Amino acid sequence: MNLARPLPSYLVQRFHGWRATTWQDNKAWYRKLATGGQHPRAMVISCCDSRVHVTSIFGADEGEFFIHRNIANLVPPYQADGEPHGTSAAVEYAVTALKVAHVVVLGHANCGGVKGCHDMCSGHAPALEEKSSFVGRWMDILRPGYERVVQLPAPDQLSALEKEAVLVSLENLMTFPFVRAAVESEELTLHGLWTSTGEGTLEQYDPERGGFHPV
Repeated sequence: MNLARPLPSYLVQRFHGWRATTWQDNKAWYRKLATGGQHPRAMVISCCDSRVHVTSIFGADEGEFFIHRNIANLVPPYQADGEPHGTSAAVEYAVTALKVAHVVVLGHANCGGVKGCHDMCSGHAPALEEKSSFVGRWMDILRPGYERVVQLPAPDQLSALEKEAVLVSLENLMTFPFVRAAVESEELTLHGLWTSTGEGTLEQYDPERGGFHPV
């Protein structure tokens, strides 16, 4: 079975353009980065959504962020059951091996995964309720957040649930023993952000003031 095909020509052209310009102008830096290992100061957990471009938002270069992306930027609760857990493995590696100083959960406006969760929890997406739905079972992580927004006016629920995806993930991060230990020893700080690509805005969660506020 032929499992892979050659890259589309437009990607090949973009690679050659990058190598001839960006890489060529900075090859000493790239070689130092390659041989010296990675030492990122922060881990960012963001959505797979192609519109969420973490490095652009923060003007970051290669080597600055350890980035993990998944549907709706969710972190599941700690579960040491011997099964494969991609997001949990990324968190473990960032905190225990890379010793990052910050873990940032970045939610965003118009999140399709969050909308899917809302539709599923409100009974409008029966396909996501099926055990065979990988998206549905992943969005089960956000069900506690749905319960916290379901009493809001309908037009406000989706935006509120996008921010609940951040809060649920922060809560679940603290169920990981090594995360809690690093936070309590002040070796690690957790941060919750929400961005709107269309408006070019960024909000951060402030537990003292309550809610999300513009950066």
